[in-house]
Amino acid sequence: MQGKRADRVAALVKHELASRLSKGLRDERIGFMTITDVKMSDDLKYARVFYSVLGTQSAREETRKGLEQARGFLQHDIAASLKLRFTPHLSFIFDESLNEAMKIDGIIKKIHDEA
Repeated sequence: MQGKRADRVAALVKHELASRLSKGLRDERIGFMTITDVKMSDDLKYARVFYSVLGTQSAREETRKGLEQARGFLQHDIAASLKLRFTPHLSFIFDESLNEAMKIDGIIKKIHDEA
């Protein structure tokens, strides 16, 4: 295996979170969401989890609240499944890249239609 250990563990954390979230949590605030990326610190103690949510701003906010509430449970799940020395502290960050891509796509379509 090549690459930094942090990158390999980040991929495992992303897979575990996506698997757990696809099975569903009991918190109904967490809507249809996608884990887009996970960035681990080099010491594997912190994980920034980037996610996107389809829907309105209020749906995004509810999902954020649900994820913050489920943080401890998800950290425990990751610790149990990955058997790491330290359980990474999860920080959930909304990924704006999907929204930005949709805006750019709309601009390109508008320019193309006007030409």
